[in-house]
Amino acid sequence: MEKEVKKEDVENYLNGVYQNIRTAVQSIDELLPKVKDDNFKKELASEQDYYIALQKECEVFAKSEKLDNIKDNNWLEKARLWSSINISTLTNKTTRHMAELMLIGTFMGYITCVKDQADHRNLSSEVDEILAKLKEFERKNLDALMPYLV
Repeated sequence: MEKEVKKEDVENYLNGVYQNIRTAVQSIDELLPKVKDDNFKKELASEQDYYIALQKECEVFAKSEKLDNIKDNNWLEKARLWSSINISTLTNKTTRHMAELMLIGTFMGYITCVKDQADHRNLSSEVDEILAKLKEFERKNLDALMPYLV
């Protein structure tokens, strides 16, 4: 017998994916103005464009399903991210250091994808699809960012 899927469960799942994406967008927003290396800047801008496209997919799905409670990260989470990036880059604005920050964040985002996938099985094939795109993209980003460490 199949378990009934609750709207709130799908909404929570979508929110988790959406907030993962928003964290990436916000991180890149904070780092881009500090980046001097043109290739690294192009990489981050390209990544940000795709994250924003995924963000829009989440928003369109939420609207189509009348999921009204899709939320960005709360102000405390935004402040924590902002301060951690800005404090970390206060004394070290090297491309290598910023790539390391992005790699750590990207890997954390990837881990969140794996956990969300496991925690929300059979809830929404649409959110599964967005999550699969995000997970694959973050995996590729790990490879794309590695060369900036050397």
